[in-house]
Amino acid sequence: MSYLMRALAAAFCAVVLAFGSAPVAAAPAPPLPFTGQRCDSKFDLSGAPKKPDTIPVGDAGRLKANWDTYDFTNQRQSMDGLPAPTPQDLADAGDNPDIWKEGDKRKVYASYARRQGSSNPYGGTFKDWLNEVYIENAARNARGAAYGKKVAFDFGMVGPHWLCEVQIKDANGKVIRTYDAVNTKTKEFIEFKSGGAHTGNQIPGDRAVMSDSRFSEYKLRYIFGQEQEKKTTTALRNLGKTAGNTANGLPRVTAYEHRSTPIVRFTPGQYTKFDPTLNPNPATGSGSRGGLNDMLNQSKPTPETMRQQIERIRANDPTGQRLRGPGGVDFSTLELRFVGAPAKGKGLDYSFTAKKMPDPDTNPGFGGEAKAQLISDSFFTWLALTPDKFWVNLNPDEPDRIMDATFAKTDAGRILLEADLQMKHDFAQAMNPEKPLGKKFWDATQLTDGLPCLHSFRNWIEPAPAQVREQDGGIYILDAPLKVSSVPQNYTNLPPGSDRACKPTEAQIKHNHKAVLDVIVPEIERKINEDPYYADLRRVYTSRVAAEWIRQQDAKKATDYRAIINSNNVGKWPIRDGKWTTDDLWKRFLKSWNEGDYKFEWEAGGEVYIYQMGGVDFSKSPKKNATKQQFTAKHQYLPRSTKVSVQTMTDDAESEEILLLGGNTDAEPTTGATKPPTQNPGGGDGNGGDGNGGDDDGDGSGGGATTPPADDTAGGLPITGDSVPVPVLVALAVTLIAAGAALVWWARHRRRTFIS
Repeated sequence: MSYLMRALAAAFCAVVLAFGSAPVAAAPAPPLPFTGQRCDSKFDLSGAPKKPDTIPVGDAGRLKANWDTYDFTNQRQSMDGLPAPTPQDLADAGDNPDIWKEGDKRKVYASYARRQGSSNPYGGTFKDWLNEVYIENAARNARGAAYGKKVAFDFGMVGPHWLCEVQIKDANGKVIRTYDAVNTKTKEFIEFKSGGAHTGNQIPGDRAVMSDSRFSEYKLRYIFGQEQEKKTTTALRNLGKTAGNTANGLPRVTAYEHRSTPIVRFTPGQYTKFDPTLNPNPATGSGSRGGLNDMLNQSKPTPETMRQQIERIRANDPTGQRLRGPGGVDFSTLELRFVGAPAKGKGLDYSFTAKKMPDPDTNPGFGGEAKAQLISDSFFTWLALTPDKFWVNLNPDEPDRIMDATFAKTDAGRILLEADLQMKHDFAQAMNPEKPLGKKFWDATQLTDGLPCLHSFRNWIEPAPAQVREQDGGIYILDAPLKVSSVPQNYTNLPPGSDRACKPTEAQIKHNHKAVLDVIVPEIERKINEDPYYADLRRVYTSRVAAEWIRQQDAKKATDYRAIINSNNVGKWPIRDGKWTTDDLWKRFLKSWNEGDYKFEWEAGGEVYIYQMGGVDFSKSPKKNATKQQFTAKHQYLPRSTKVSVQTMTDDAESEEILLLGGNTDAEPTTGATKPPTQNPGGGDGNGGDGNGGDDDGDGSGGGATTPPADDTAGGLPITGDSVPVPVLVALAVTLIAAGAALVWWARHRRRTFIS
């Protein structure tokens, strides 16, 4: 009998272990003051267990090594090249988009007609409405749902203590706030944002919830997929001051940047927009496509038109889910920084960099299309012309040798010649004795007959060795500096008054020219490599480095660029400003030469003249390869970021100031299906319930979120103790009962054997 009692006791312990406590009467837990759907049910989270991550305490950001991407589907993106409707198009489409299928242009035109016939017609162009309303509204909802699922996956939001789409009601039953997720165990409200902006009209609700006595122990966590905008950081900081700290002194309101870049998936169609960037054979229905393409399609040519566009974007984005748009890109800093393997018939991957605009709402970036076109046109110019033509020369003794006649028909040639003239002006200003640098320079020179006396000299811009890394089938242009060379030089075409010029000795010429090299040249080099005026020169030079590499690859094996290389045919890439001529610039140079940028009186009496000639020589493109060790040490994240940029604009993990935008010259169709997250997915915007506006008519009033398919979570989420089904627990208890009985038998048998 005692053996049976022991077995029953063991079984009882097994049941306790299985269910966590003895079946004794306990007071029921008070009902939660909110309702919601289990997150694992909402997002269909299942699969192999994995250890869940925990949301870091306090304001924090995801490790750069873990930044990654997530996919979402928006088939409307395939309509971004649809032209504005004609009156007949609008008549054929009517104003009821519901009768037309997705992908039919009549559905788009009917949506537009309904919006324009409403009490709130769209103020921009049809193209603006198409991209910023019709396509973006659908993207916002789908992107929000995908990010929500991504975050739920990453942080293991499974079990009954994780609820999603939770409505918080006041004492009268009115909904004051809806949160994307709530953890009833840790007492945290979670808000997902795929971008870096908060929703202004949600803050009052946050404030009401945080001040509600029912939630005095709760914390509020915002999770962002991108870097927070400054106004968002400020708003949350102010909210945190109002909410105060927890009992253990930690802030109740915090933000976590769970960085991850969204990639839209769609199947291109008849109305998909392609562009000719770096494409050797652009044609209807094909060409370049990628993150750069998307931004250029929405960029405006002037600051004012871009500001107006930003105002329309903000007005149409009440939920704050819009990602960083073209207004957040400083296109004046756009440069080509990577080209991939130029395999014949397979297209070319490319990636550009640009700085971020610090305040896009009031000072947005603009002019993206023109800057990208300059880079692309210059790239083809460097391929089409032989390198012996890549020079310009401003010398009063050589009016017939300003630049090659064919090169003069290109924007690359124009940029070089304009930079040459500007350099002359900058030299003169740097020598101004009324400024500290100029005074330092003249103090370092030797006088002739009591007066400053400079011999004439020639300055020119040429490439310094570019630092590159040939890897991943392509070339990364890490740095492409320019340098200034200077030599004393005689001339015969003297300006008026030059008969009064001093005559320095050879020793004085050498001494004074050293002062030029030591004091003035470094300042001019700094300007050329940093000043906004020379940005176009830097832009066309990085394209020169890329084109030279393509030349070298084509010499080894034929590429799609072979017919262009050394053809001396630049007819497809002419000067975009048809009014510009070399004659006009030559006249400006002669005026400066003859009259001087300035002249100054010397205290000892007399006038001081400065005579200089210039030039730019890009005939050579020297480069220095970074070793694998150097590249990995300084640019460990660059290959990953570059690869992502081919598909969509992304942050540079190595610099908070830089964005990467790229594409492929022969974009392949993208599938409409989303890929499953990996075991280490990196962020997704989780505004599953916040991404409003995916309505058919594109007016931002409807729902229609595109939720990723169930197989999006292949790889699975952790199975926590709270989420194990009851039948499994019962089976486990039965097993433990049997194990307990066997344990008693084994113990008795073992003791008996031992005693005998």
